[in-house]
Amino acid sequence: MRELPDLRHPALAARGRHPILAVYDGSAASKHALAYAAGLARRTDRWLVIVRVWRLGVRQGERMRRLRAELADIDLGGLDIEIAFRIGDPASELIRAAVERRAGALVIGASRRLTRAPMAIRVARRAACPTVVVP
Repeated sequence: MRELPDLRHPALAARGRHPILAVYDGSAASKHALAYAAGLARRTDRWLVIVRVWRLGVRQGERMRRLRAELADIDLGGLDIEIAFRIGDPASELIRAAVERRAGALVIGASRRLTRAPMAIRVARRAACPTVVVP
């Protein structure tokens, strides 16, 4: 397992570069979305914010440890990265995260499960930035 770069860059927002937000939950669809968002961030010279939303706020330390372990196996080299985790309704939290960080784009993985399709639609309709749904 390779070591991740420093994952918190608060000074990046001051540079005026609007970040690319990637929604990640560990599913295959979110891995595709993260790869797409990483490529988009590289091509546009932006920083990447990986957003993970949990509905309940229990055992955050364990969740973050597992999330970092999963991300260590993904090629994120050459990028300025921040990991943001939120607790609450996924659609509302993603929209809020995009506004707070003044995102240049929000990238979501398209799930084959019907339960997530309405969430992606809600986010795409309400987000203040372009939203990309990656198959």
